[in-house]
Amino acid sequence: QVQLVESGGGLVQAGGSLRLSCAASGGTFSNFAMGWFRQAPGKEREFVCAINWSTGRRYYADSVKGRFTISRDNAKNTVYLQMNSLKPDDTAVYYCAADRTTSLSYDRARYDYWGQGTQVTVSS
Repeated sequence: QVQLVESGGGLVQAGGSLRLSCAASGGTFSNFAMGWFRQAPGKEREFVCAINWSTGRRYYADSVKGRFTISRDNAKNTVYLQMNSLKPDDTAVYYCAADRTTSLSYDRARYDYWGQGTQVTVSS
């Protein structure tokens, strides 16, 4: 049973940084693509970025390109989201997700497993 557990959320001032972690277990993740999504109050869950676990190829939403970096640590089965230059608009619950194919996708319907989410709040 695949399990994803996010951590690292919190409160930060605009312009600050946070690093989120997603610890994955119960699967052979070299065959997966991993994604980060976020959901702000009253809005739909939206794509942030994704990484092919095997090749390291990355894909970012335009809204975070140049500010956020997704990475993975194979030995720890952990995916990270480094968030820099944070803005109040980045405030949301951030979710880690796993896709059993290696295709990088912005479509949340493609992802098979989800974590419980971690809150990120950016104050102005």
